[in-house]
Amino acid sequence: MSSQEQGDLTQTVANHYNQLQETGLEIRKQSRIFFLRNFNNWTKSVVIGETLQQLRQEDRNRPLTVLDLCSGKGGDLLKWKKGNIDKLVCVDIAGTSVEQCESRYREMKSRGRGGRGGYDDKVFDAEFLVADCTKARLKEMYKDPSMQFDLVSCQFSFHYSFESYPQAFTMMKNAAECLRPGGYFMGTTPNAYELVRRLQESPDNSFGNDVYRVSFDEKDLSNMPLFGARYNFHLEEVVDCPEFLVYFPLLEKLATEFGLELVRKTRFDDFFQEFSDKREYKTLLNRMKALEPYPADGDKELVGLPDSDYTHAAEFLQSQNQPDSSQEGRQPRRVGTMSKAEWDATTIYLVFVFRKKKE
Repeated sequence: MSSQEQGDLTQTVANHYNQLQETGLEIRKQSRIFFLRNFNNWTKSVVIGETLQQLRQEDRNRPLTVLDLCSGKGGDLLKWKKGNIDKLVCVDIAGTSVEQCESRYREMKSRGRGGRGGYDDKVFDAEFLVADCTKARLKEMYKDPSMQFDLVSCQFSFHYSFESYPQAFTMMKNAAECLRPGGYFMGTTPNAYELVRRLQESPDNSFGNDVYRVSFDEKDLSNMPLFGARYNFHLEEVVDCPEFLVYFPLLEKLATEFGLELVRKTRFDDFFQEFSDKREYKTLLNRMKALEPYPADGDKELVGLPDSDYTHAAEFLQSQNQPDSSQEGRQPRRVGTMSKAEWDATTIYLVFVFRKKKE
């Protein structure tokens, strides 16, 4: 792929995220992927919370400094506040997104001063940078180039760096260069093995449903390039741009060059099984509305197709000897679930956590 094509793809991604419209909660509630987005947000909340908890167990009195790579519009700002960190650096390629992120932060800080937060109203310090994390050396852009991070987060974005080796190298360098020994680099990214598995089962180099669609230009599935293995990813209302397969053994090898050791690599479905029954995270599932009530409550409609998207939930309720919703005079029991289409979309992802070796 030529440098000109690389530049065009970089701008394509930046333009896409710059043009995404901010929507209020009421509009988001009407979204086909309302529960999918909340579920992904819950997953991020858990991995962030678990990692911050681990850092505090190791040194409860250490002030925590965080780098949020590809921070977007600031969707994780509240997570960082609830995590009681001390300093945050947000970096993203999309200038409009960074402006919106900083605006959200200033609004949050203003509310914090008013003492209406409902929890510790302390708000971390922050700085905001517009930069391509796959091409620019971020250390040279920080207000304090000697700053060290305790945690680096890259959510649903690391795969963009696998367009080429230099970009992946630069992204990893930015993640690791200022990470203190004992600090963590963690994030979420599409699972290349799962993408290729579904691709091999498809008849036409594409797969998906009414929520998401993945299509590959590559014809020779047995000889995928290590970098630049491009596919087009469409997720209803959120994503519609080119992405690149992250061959995880290669990511691990790249990480070791910067002193990082893998401590977790978990598929989203396995991650859910591991943490959803823990009391605090089970409560969080409900609070974040990460699962859809089935059957639908009252006059509400299911977001998916009633005849095909919820057979698993119906079978579960039947196995629990719950009354059928058609029985008169009895309120049917409900279960929290996701439509099959949304579940298929979210289970292409995995969680990863690396730790920097102590010297």
